[in-house]
Amino acid sequence: MISTQTKATVIAAHRAHATDCGSTEVQIAVLTERINSLQGHFKEHKRDHAGRRGLLLLVSKRNRLLRYLADTRRECYATLIKKLGLRK
Repeated sequence: MISTQTKATVIAAHRAHATDCGSTEVQIAVLTERINSLQGHFKEHKRDHAGRRGLLLLVSKRNRLLRYLADTRRECYATLIKKLGLRK
């Protein structure tokens, strides 16, 4: 789980305007931060299969959002994956 301060920082870095907290770009960035924080947990706890299932659900949700963004706004998609370091 990410802290409230970390989440606020991620939202501030990826929002389109001052009150934006739920756009596709922000949702993808928050999910990426959660996924990255969980990866360290699984290096230490290799047998946490229930948590791994939750991680896979987060990854699939992020993939669906990325597909939606790629279909609707291709230039925003390209800048976002560069900024987050996804799909090298």
